[in-house]
Amino acid sequence: MTKKKKQNEEEAPVSEDAQAPAAEPEAEAAPEQPAPEAAKPEDEALETRLLRLQADFDNYRKRTMRERADWQRQAKEDVLVDLLSVIDHYELGLKTARSQTTEASVLNGFEMIYEQFASALKKHQVTPVEAEGQEFDHNLHEAITYVPSAEHPAGKVIAETRRGYKIGDKLLRAAQVVVSSGPADEQEAAEPAGATEEANE
Repeated sequence: MTKKKKQNEEEAPVSEDAQAPAAEPEAEAAPEQPAPEAAKPEDEALETRLLRLQADFDNYRKRTMRERADWQRQAKEDVLVDLLSVIDHYELGLKTARSQTTEASVLNGFEMIYEQFASALKKHQVTPVEAEGQEFDHNLHEAITYVPSAEHPAGKVIAETRRGYKIGDKLLRAAQVVVSSGPADEQEAAEPAGATEEANE
């Protein structure tokens, strides 16, 4: 190659296409994400079954707790009823000791033990039922007999033969009582009238 030709090639302008950098290839488009599938019927059925199982277990747990509380309460009441019979006899013995010439130290010891009994019952919310002098209430009292009385109107409790007790608001044992049937003269006056009616029939 001649010197002149080489110089012409060096002086020739470079084309714009040759000067521009090569174009970068376009980035590939990200593949489209598939739309979430609708819940299958099998999944809905399993979810419904799970909710039912949870509800059944919760009901079972609550029922078990109620039954356990009922058993404990019933067992407690059974023990207290048995103890009440012991207290009944203790009260009779204490009453007899008070009426006899019992030494004061012995009597005081019996009374202290009785107070401990009463305190233990009160601790468990066991309280005596009011009976003597009250109106007869079949929800609290058990009438063992009716006797005429000029001092007490009919339906009034004259005497208490066995003390009754409540635990909270629940009756633990009814009080056995003697109830007035009213003045005797009123009953005698009523008897002929009743006899007359029977005769007329």
